[in-house]
Parts: sequence; C-alpha cells; structure tokens
Amino acid sequence: MPGTKEIRSKIASVKSTQKITKAMEMVAASKMRRAQERMRMARPFAAASRRVITHLNQANPDYRHPFMVERPAKAIGAIVVSTDRGLCGALNANTFKTTLQLARQSQRAGASVSLCVLGNKGLGFFRRLDYPILASTTGLGDRPHVADLIGAVKVMLDAYRDGRLDRLVLVHAQFVNTMTQRPRTLQLLPIEANPEVEAGLPEHWDYIYEPSAAEILDALLIRYLESQVYQGMVENVACEMAARMVAMKAASDNAGELITELQLVYNKARQAAITKELAEIVGGAAAV
Repeated sequence: MPGTKEIRSKIASVKSTQKITKAMEMVAASKMRRAQERMRMARPFAAASRRVITHLNQANPDYRHPFMVERPAKAIGAIVVSTDRGLCGALNANTFKTTLQLARQSQRAGASVSLCVLGNKGLGFFRRLDYPILASTTGLGDRPHVADLIGAVKVMLDAYRDGRLDRLVLVHAQFVNTMTQRPRTLQLLPIEANPEVEAGLPEHWDYIYEPSAAEILDALLIRYLESQVYQGMVENVACEMAARMVAMKAASDNAGELITELQLVYNKARQAAITKELAEIVGGAAAV
C-alpha cells in the first residue's frame, strides 16, 4: 500500500485537475448559449437561400449555370469542418470517420478525393493521410465570420469551374441538442433537385432576370454556397461547446469519484500506520 504522503499528493493533484475541468465546463456552457444564438440566427437565411436556389434549379432557363449541371463524378471535393481545439469528446472523430467513409466509397467508385479543411484539428489529422488538401483555414475561433471562409471556399469553387472537381460536399457536425451532435454530409455542387418542390411547379417555366441570368446566378450561387458553409461552421461551433461542456462535466465527476476512492485508501493507510505504531509501543513495553 502506498504511503500517506504519496496518497495526499495524488489527492491534491486530482483536486487541481478537477478545478480546471470544472472551470472549462462553465466556460463552455457560457459560450454554448451564445453559439446557439448565432446558429439559430443563421439557420433562417440558409434555409431561405436553399429554397430559392432549389426553385432556380427547377426552372428552364436559356442560360444553365455550371454549378447546376450534373456530370459524372470522377473527382470529389469535400469541405471538412473541424475544431481548432480539442477536449470536446468524439466530435471531431465522428466527423473524420464520416469523411473517410465518403472518401473510401468514392474511391471504390473510381473517383479521386480532394479536401478543404476548416479547423486546426482536421488539418493535423488529414495531413497524415494521402488525400490532397487544396485549401485550409485555421484559427477561426468561437465566432467565425463569412469573410474568413471566402478564400478556402473560392479555391474549391474555382476547382469545380475548371473541371478538376465534379462534385463538392460539406461535412460538419450538426447540432441536435446539448447531448447529441451528429455528423452531416451535404452536397453543395451540383445543386440537387428537390422532388417535393418539383411536384408543385409547372412543367415549363422560368424567371425574368435583370440584368442577365448569367450575372445574377453567378453572384447568387456563390452567396448561397458561402452561406451553407458558414451555417455548417456555426453549427459546428455550437456542437463543439456542447460536447466540451459534457466532456468536462464527465471529467469533473470522474475526478470526484477518484478523490473519494483515494480518500478511502488514505484513511486505510493512516489507520494501518497508527495501528502499527501502537503495536510497536505495546511490544516495546512488554519487552521492558
């Protein structure tokens, strides 16, 4: 059995760790509320823009934007959203697992895979693998801005325009509730048709564009894609804070249980030491 001094040192160390995890839990809880507010504010615009683009995709215009044209998927591009920091449970691991499954399925179908990685953890993970990384952005923090994402997104859109990519998907963590965050895969390009919207539309119809369909669609589709990536980023931040809060609460609870166990061991060791000293005193007195 270890000595009482060693056990006291372990108890003090675990208590110090417990204070840190408890503080991180409280910070994550505070940030999670703000992250959820930003997520809820971004969702209506992302949903409305998706409906508009879906309507445009069902039209029959004289000009067909390249982002709306379906072509054989020989090269897949994936924008992967991760966190800059760890200590958030299996959040990043689940996103990476989903991305690797997508990549393996694409490779089995004969398609190559290229990545755009957002977040330091994702960049560190995929750098160790054989997948080419066309663009990356790190240090986005707890309050990402669209301007921080434009550069990386533009690289992937240019690759799609040039024909180096035939399909572009977004992989990020989707916020369900505080205890549940699940990975989500969303196809960005080409724009997918929505059968529900198509069922309620005339067979042949189109919008009237001013000044021209090319100019409007080019600007509108880029804003749409940026909004979808931004929505995925703020969703991922909310998931990060929720996962970190839950992970730090579990760590604090485990530290409390460990302290209780160590305290019990310490009491037993102390009692054994006292009993031994008494036995030695009694034995010495009897010898005299």
